[in-house]
This record gives sequence, structure tokens and C-alpha cells, in this order.
Amino acid sequence: MSPAEAGGAGGAVGAEPTGTTAGAPASPAPLGSRRRPGPLWTFGLLRSELVITFRRWRTLALLGVLAAVPVLVGIAVRIETSDGSSLGGGGGGGGGGEGPAFIAQITNNGLFLVFTALAATLPFFLPMAIGVVAGDAIAGEANAGTLRYLLVAPAGRTRLLLTKYVTVIAFCLAATLVVALSALTVGALLFPLGELTTISGTRISFAEGLLRALLIALVVAASLVGVAALGLFVSTLTNSGIAAMATTVGLLITVQILDQIPQLDALHPYFFSHYWLSFADLMREPVYWDDLLKNLGIQGLYAAVFGSAAWARFTAKDITA
Repeated sequence: MSPAEAGGAGGAVGAEPTGTTAGAPASPAPLGSRRRPGPLWTFGLLRSELVITFRRWRTLALLGVLAAVPVLVGIAVRIETSDGSSLGGGGGGGGGGEGPAFIAQITNNGLFLVFTALAATLPFFLPMAIGVVAGDAIAGEANAGTLRYLLVAPAGRTRLLLTKYVTVIAFCLAATLVVALSALTVGALLFPLGELTTISGTRISFAEGLLRALLIALVVAASLVGVAALGLFVSTLTNSGIAAMATTVGLLITVQILDQIPQLDALHPYFFSHYWLSFADLMREPVYWDDLLKNLGIQGLYAAVFGSAAWARFTAKDITA
């Protein structure tokens, strides 16, 4: 039976099979006889989504661009300091929208290139990449005409939506790690490595610095779950993947512009981007947790609100493609 015929036989898209055979009178399906996917089937669906997502040329191109940012920053710093001069830097970082002054420390320790690259990519490059992948999650399937066939299988709309969201979260982590690993490699090649000085002025070992770099990368990845949920919600509103991606990126830019308007200061703490740069507080001794926890809390709130909105929209949506 072709997928189209399966869709017709199954009635409403995403409906469970009743077990009625051709030519036989319809009878109520016995309790518990409906086919339900098991954990292994769900894992297979997730694995398939991950493979498809990370094999797309668009995904690879996005990861390539993200990996190139630390390379460009490292080369620029190396050229700028080739005559022995040092780079200037501003004040310490924090969640109030001020960037961390890690770039001034790169020439002393290449590990600071990791922090600088994450600070450079977080305001635009990383969320833009997440917006593209999340915006295409559902709308891209609808545009390609494969969403209906996915729901004919015993996936269920809720399970499919969760699988899509987990895939986007996996991309958040992968994109952040690509930036961090690229920066670490370039930093090791162009600059010395060793003990590093925290923002507070204390010295920590290189091993502890690596551990903090990993923790910062995880915090940056967690800072993108709100954008991922927003993009997934937008993706359920349209059948055009391009429109969903453009809308998500447009909303991202708009929120960051609003976050810079002083007259909207009372609203700033509720914007998902407001505490993004609070990861710099992990390079203090002791660590300042206030803005970090606020950041994680606001990301969880956005994920809950827009994740619920995406579920409500998707489960009630009439799938025609």
C-alpha cells in the first residue's frame, strides 16, 4: 500500500489503525488492540530525525559558518598583535547586555578565544542557526509533502513534535560545541596555553579552565532552548519552511533591538536574550549565580509557553500536505 493509500485508509491524519480488513464488517477494536509504538520505535524515529537533520547541506553549511567565526577572530587578533601590541578591552561581562572583555586576554591564553567566540556568536549567529533549523522542523515537512505520511505511521502528533524539538535541542548543543572546539583548536595553534586569570583576578589551572569552558558551552546551549521553542511554534503556523525561518529570525532580531531601548527597561528582564551573556559570570571567583539562574529560568519559561502553544496548534491543525 502506498503512503497516499495508507493516508486514505487511515481516515484522519495521525489516527490509530482499527484493524478492520477489506470486505469485513466494521467492528469495534478490542481494548488494547490498537497499535502503539514502543520505546525502540520512538528511539528509531529520533535517530532518523537526527540523521536527516545533520546530513542536510543547509545544516552542514550553518555549522561551517559557525566554525569559521573563531578562525576569523583568532587570525584577526594574531595579526593585530603581531607587532607586540596588546588589545584593549571593556569592563567585565554580565547579564545586563554588556559583553565580556575576554578578547583582551586571548594573546595571554588561547583558551580565552573559546569564551570570546561564544560571546561573538551568541547574539546573532548561534540563534539565527537555531531559528533556521527550528523554523523548518514542521513547516519544512509540510512544504515537502512528507508531514502527512509521517503522521500516517504510528507516531502520533505529540510524539512527532517532541522528537522535532529534541532534534532542535541536539542541534543547539552541536552548534555550540562546534564553536567551542573550533575556538579551542585555533587558540592552541596561535596562542599560548596554560593557567588563566579569571575576571575576578584569581588564577586557576588550565584543567579547571577547560572544565569551565565546557560548562560555559553547556550554558550557552541551554540559553537557546527558548529560541528553539519559539521557532518550533512558528513552524506549526505555516506550511512554508522559508516563511517560518524568516519569521523566527525576524522575531529574534526584533527582540534584541527592543532589549536595547532604554524606555523599555522594565520589560528587558523578560526578553529571552537579556541574560545571554551572563555566562561570563562563570569566569568569576566565586561564581555569580544570580544572572545565570535568571537566564536558565527565562529559557525554561519560554520553552514551556511556546512549547505548549506549538503542541496546542499542532494537535488541532488540519494536515493537508
